Amino acid sequence: MSADRERRPTAAALRDVTAGNGRVYRTGETDRELLGHSRKLMVYLPWVAMMAISVSEYAYGSAQDTLSGAHHWTQSDTFWILSVWVFFQAGIAFPAGWLRERGMLSARKAMFLGAALCLIGFVALAHLDTVFLALCGFGVVGGVGSGLVYATCINMVGKWFPERRGARTGWVNGGFAYGAVPFIFLFTYSFDTGNYAEMLDLIGVYILLVVCVCAWFFKDPPKNWWPAGIAPPPSSRLRSRNPPAVRQFTPKEAIRSGMLPLMWVTFVLTAGVSIFGISFQVDFAREVGFGPLVAASSMGVMSVINGVGRAAMGWLSDLWGRKPTLVCVIVVLGLAQFGVIWAGTLHSQGLFLFFAFLSGFGGGAFYPLFAALTPDYFGENHNATHYGLVYSGKLVSGLFGGGLGSMAVGAWGYNGAYALAGGTSMVAAACALLLHQPGRPRLRDVPPDPQPISREVR
Repeated sequence: MSADRERRPTAAALRDVTAGNGRVYRTGETDRELLGHSRKLMVYLPWVAMMAISVSEYAYGSAQDTLSGAHHWTQSDTFWILSVWVFFQAGIAFPAGWLRERGMLSARKAMFLGAALCLIGFVALAHLDTVFLALCGFGVVGGVGSGLVYATCINMVGKWFPERRGARTGWVNGGFAYGAVPFIFLFTYSFDTGNYAEMLDLIGVYILLVVCVCAWFFKDPPKNWWPAGIAPPPSSRLRSRNPPAVRQFTPKEAIRSGMLPLMWVTFVLTAGVSIFGISFQVDFAREVGFGPLVAASSMGVMSVINGVGRAAMGWLSDLWGRKPTLVCVIVVLGLAQFGVIWAGTLHSQGLFLFFAFLSGFGGGAFYPLFAALTPDYFGENHNATHYGLVYSGKLVSGLFGGGLGSMAVGAWGYNGAYALAGGTSMVAAACALLLHQPGRPRLRDVPPDPQPISREVR
């Protein structure tokens, strides 16, 4: 009883601070008063959960040959199963965010449900030979499960770290890539038609246990919460690079601003190129004559750098600014696609691994930048819905990055498909240049900031 009283903020400490632009920040409550422990746990636990579910996407390419042989599927069948998984993994983000913000689905329940659906997905992939049933089991059910975990983890860290979300979001997002590295080598060297079912079942149980343990501690902060002891914007030193949203936009207002649809288009193009690289990196390495070690290592390098790049660019975006960092990342992703063609033409394993490095870097670093840019533009109160809408662009990306990418390879070969991916990335960079914060005047037109107005919360 006394411990609860110590954690509860006093009426004098809890107050709303209204900035010069009219935006309200709820201050006076510490993370320990709200959670009972440091908010750092809301970085570590989502990070661990993201590493657990990463095997579904980033290690799939290394397992597809064994799956094809075991279930008698064609290469196209295995690619479309992944494409359906990506479609539903991304598609659940918006409805899940909508339900969360209306109090109909708590973060903890979303994680529990997602973990159970992930288990069902891997069991289906292990035991169902019919392509349609595998599409439904792993693609639909498993995709929804992974999407619930992914969206909940990303929004959780963004809510608890509103003052410097780039670094933390990047760290958590990175787990979704390099968490798959052990499974990439496992699938390359120890995964065969004699043990595939047992291994997939065990992976499903592993995801269930890890995600459920992490989910037990998940809890959202109050609306408009700002950490105690840190001056809210515009007093914050972050204002010059990443100014806060001018107000809390509703989803309809964010769409009408024109920036959310433009962000969606940019995301669609960039994620499509990223998914293409994930899907075809190993196969292209084999096509040009590289051995299984180089093929697996290229995918392992891509996954590691993909994850590390997310963390590094998230941190740097806090210093350089979110938009210029995003444009640079997308350009690097595009150049890497042309570099892969060059390395394959020269049959240079060193160059191939180098451009796999760049492709992995660019193909992952943009995710936390979009995740941080969304609340920067539209505020935190509806971020689960806003980012759900942006992330839903992966619905389309999964189709042309995986399934349609396979058709492009069949029609034009790997060189033609990689050239198309590189050009698409450059178009995405041009779109990113057009992004700007809705309602924010040009810097030279901004008058000096008035002093924030504070009032006690009654």
